[in-house]
Amino acid sequence: MYFNVALKNVKKSFRDYSVYFLTLALSVCIFYSFNSIESQKALNEVASADPLYMKSFMSLISIASVFVSIILGGLILYANNFLVKRRNKELGIYMTLGMSKIKILKILMIETIIVGVFSFISGLFLGIIASQGLSILISKIFDIKMSGYTFVISMKAMIKTIISFGIMFVLAIMLNSIIISKYKIIDLLTVGRKNEEVKFKNQFIYIVEFILSVISLGIAYNLILKNGLNGDNIILIKSIVLGVIGTVLFFFSLSGFILFIIKKNKKIYFKGLNIFTIKQINSKVNTNFISMSIICLMLFTTITTLSTGLSFKESLKAENEIFTPFDTSATLYSNKKNSINYIKEAFQYMKIKFDNDDKFVYYNEYKNGSNISDIIIPDDNNKYDDSNIVYVKTSDYNKIKELKKENAVNLKDNEILIVSNSPNMVPLINGYMKNNDTIIIQGKEFNIKNKEFLQESLKSDKSYIPFTVIANHEICDSMTVYSSNVDINFGGDSKREKENNFNNMIKLHNNSSGYDKIGYLFSTSKIATYDSSVGMTTKALFIAIYVGIVFLISSMAVLSLQQLSEASDSIERYVSLKKLGVNIKDINKTIFTQTLVYFSIPVILAIVHSVIGIKVASGFILNNNKPNVGGSYIVTAIIFITIYIIYFYVTYSGYKSIVKNKIV
Repeated sequence: MYFNVALKNVKKSFRDYSVYFLTLALSVCIFYSFNSIESQKALNEVASADPLYMKSFMSLISIASVFVSIILGGLILYANNFLVKRRNKELGIYMTLGMSKIKILKILMIETIIVGVFSFISGLFLGIIASQGLSILISKIFDIKMSGYTFVISMKAMIKTIISFGIMFVLAIMLNSIIISKYKIIDLLTVGRKNEEVKFKNQFIYIVEFILSVISLGIAYNLILKNGLNGDNIILIKSIVLGVIGTVLFFFSLSGFILFIIKKNKKIYFKGLNIFTIKQINSKVNTNFISMSIICLMLFTTITTLSTGLSFKESLKAENEIFTPFDTSATLYSNKKNSINYIKEAFQYMKIKFDNDDKFVYYNEYKNGSNISDIIIPDDNNKYDDSNIVYVKTSDYNKIKELKKENAVNLKDNEILIVSNSPNMVPLINGYMKNNDTIIIQGKEFNIKNKEFLQESLKSDKSYIPFTVIANHEICDSMTVYSSNVDINFGGDSKREKENNFNNMIKLHNNSSGYDKIGYLFSTSKIATYDSSVGMTTKALFIAIYVGIVFLISSMAVLSLQQLSEASDSIERYVSLKKLGVNIKDINKTIFTQTLVYFSIPVILAIVHSVIGIKVASGFILNNNKPNVGGSYIVTAIIFITIYIIYFYVTYSGYKSIVKNKIV
């Protein structure tokens, strides 16, 4: 009997359950998809190459899933609470007819299970499909070329999803029992008559608060735009705090401010159903300003993270390609206290040998004590950290070019090249070379061969070497040897193993007694550099996408449920409109306007926040390199617009259905 009643209720209230069902299905889909990646072929290839990396990555996914479970659990409880309140009058009638609270709870429990099972199965089906496409995202983020495609269903992820959402449904049922136990018949039957009252004791207060919110946001934007992400941490914190305060004040004062402005324009205020529509929007925004502020900040976080995350990762990848052109480089800095000052001799002493298929180049770097400022006078627009100029012989430079599989350069005795691996030096050096085609070195004038500076690294090293001059032997031989270097590209199939062995030998030397004879050796590995920068960023990016999509779904779901709650609370007002002769078309129009405005207000401010955030983040990214960032913006826009339209349509349809059932 209870099952039949519950089933009929679900069928009858299908539109009421549509947002709940959609949110549950999408939540299950996302949760399963991201927890199934361990079984995906693309990530298996990562695991085979670096099992420790894979282990740490899956640990992060597990931690993020706990956080996501808490968010989704709260969202489900919020949605479940809405559904119970939506049916207050119906439950009151049950109690009037003599049905006990225990029996009512049984019906609600069965309804929750029916909707939960149906949405879970649908979400799991979507998740299995989505997880197959997730391999493409994984291969893109981790830069993997998949050898083939395999359809995968992760039982581990499925069990984890069942347990997590099972706990959520149990909590929902417990919440229902608490709510039902506190209800009284009179409250259930009269709830629809208890309308929210908006108090406007002094509209001037709202205007002042709105102006303060704009000022707070303006100061926050100015601080972050002026100082960026590389600025003082205190200033960054101030801009965040002011941004949050400005956002909360904005939503708190917005309804009163808009009402004040529109009331001044009588033509707009008294046109059609504008009075009714404005009052409806005003009531909800004024009541839910805290939740709208949180939603706005969540959407801002989602948009900014998704838009810039992939770009930042690509920037680091491009930067590493510049900074680490070779598998490994090692450097021995010249020190008169040591008997060995050349790295080739040091390797002979350490008995380090290379295989026949390994390619390597030995070369020296020279200095004469001159700084960049001795040649280029910086201006206010092009500031930089002044440092010594480094010199490299043309013959050594051509050996390095050959190791890179690039063409050699031909320099006359009176010609030089200017090379740098620092993006910050681009405007400075190019500005100098635009107005000067010569350079003075040790009292002699040399022609600059290149018209624009060459951004490249002569060794794998994460440190900036802002100004390197490629010059002839005579100039370099007259200077002091600053460092002795080797660039290595390992051959064969065991490049990672060779690289690790080489770097381990360098570390072993630095901890041994040989240090007194040779000095300290520095080595930089391409793989280690990638793992420490891009590898960590890749993990963070993947987690950000996971949490960001959950934030987006949660935000849209809360906006939707608040609007549907508004429909239930205001049903008597629509009945009154119908009695006054307002037709269905005009009522639907005001419903559409309310829903659109309510959905758009937090989204618009979130987009404004995001424009500033993306600009600042992009400036930070472009400081390091200049990747193609357009693709990530387009992908973010597609994801955002798709979920926005789905929830907006479901909300608008549900709102119309609730009103139509009462007035037709």
